[in-house]
Amino acid sequence: MRVIENPRARSAYLVLALSLLMAGDAWRFTLGWVTFGVLSIAVAAAAVWMLVLQRGRWRIGALPYPLLAFLALATLSLAWSFYRPATALGLFTSWLIVVVAVAVAVTFSWSEILRALGTFLRWVIALSLLFELFVAVVLQRPILPFFTQPGVDYSIYDTIPKMLYWSRNELFQVLDEGRIQGIVGNANSLGFLAMLAILVFSLQLADRTIKRRWGVTWLVIAGIALLCTRSATVTVSLIAIVLACLAVLLMRRAKTPRARGFTFAGILAVIAAGVATVVTFQSTFFALLGKSDDLTGRIGIWENVIALAQQRPVFGWGWVSYWIPWAAPFDTLAFRNGVRQLQAHNAWLDVWLQLGIIGVIVFAAFVVSTVARSWSLAVDQPQSSPAGPSPYRAASLFPILLMTAFVVQSVAESRLLVEFGLFFLVLIAIKTKNGDREEITA
Repeated sequence: MRVIENPRARSAYLVLALSLLMAGDAWRFTLGWVTFGVLSIAVAAAAVWMLVLQRGRWRIGALPYPLLAFLALATLSLAWSFYRPATALGLFTSWLIVVVAVAVAVTFSWSEILRALGTFLRWVIALSLLFELFVAVVLQRPILPFFTQPGVDYSIYDTIPKMLYWSRNELFQVLDEGRIQGIVGNANSLGFLAMLAILVFSLQLADRTIKRRWGVTWLVIAGIALLCTRSATVTVSLIAIVLACLAVLLMRRAKTPRARGFTFAGILAVIAAGVATVVTFQSTFFALLGKSDDLTGRIGIWENVIALAQQRPVFGWGWVSYWIPWAAPFDTLAFRNGVRQLQAHNAWLDVWLQLGIIGVIVFAAFVVSTVARSWSLAVDQPQSSPAGPSPYRAASLFPILLMTAFVVQSVAESRLLVEFGLFFLVLIAIKTKNGDREEITA
């Protein structure tokens, strides 16, 4: 018990867990899949140990019911799965993530989570920029990962697709359609981490839990990294975060139930109008983001996924999380620029494919309930003092703003179902469900 009460040990564990979840490709590309797997299992084993030590602080029945329903459905899908070995592997990795998320929710306060998250994000952004600078100045050529991804054989290509490179050596071309990928090897992933860093550092500055000069410096660095990724999906998520933040601030200013009702109705009307505008003028919208009408090949992938999902529409083909590249039908399902895709690039289509319409309903209940509680945490004034309401803390915005980013990006990426997307979804669901409304600091 003394180990998990040690501040340094707690911080080290949390930063390591976050790095494996949020920068997994950096570990896999440099140290290989075996090393990454061993570290991941060790982190999960430590999570189980923490849960056992703290068994009096939690119980399965207190976990959110939509979460339990989703996990039960995914696990039961092994019975009807078309690819049982792949489902078994997908369930194993998903349960590892869930166990770590539960342990972190039980063991760590919001304060510790945000502080560790800020530490990790500074490291990953700094290393990513230095990595791209080294490639551009010293190597002056694109480089491949030290360890190949499963199912990838470079020898079959006459010209290796750009998507397979760890770094494309485009740091000095960012003003001319170039994109950096950083140590995570993916521009969209790095962009999301940079956006998350902007969110965390902004909240820390607003709550004055970080020195102003230090916080502003890292805010600028994160902004530079975000701009260099040129990620359209992250740009949309960032816009959504800003709008969600404005919506919360408007709700906080509405002091009476009547005023809150009108304000909330107005927010819903604006959201509906915004969605309708994007759908109506989607070609113009995509052009502004630098995307083609097929969303860089996503439309074709969605069509393939929908066609396959319609063959097993009710309960799906079986849970698998990330698509297993050597398992049918994923081995031939979707290709983009000659590269096999390992996701549907839409979390909802992915759930439909894997768990059917029933799965979509259960997962939607899971996400909506988590968003609703996160909204309540951000909007309702803390009542932690017998003398009256406590002041709002900027960091109480973190759960709803992060969930906003995940939900918006779920239309173009399946990150919400895997790795740190699933981790934060479970984490936020548990901490908001159990009334963990501490004065959040970073």
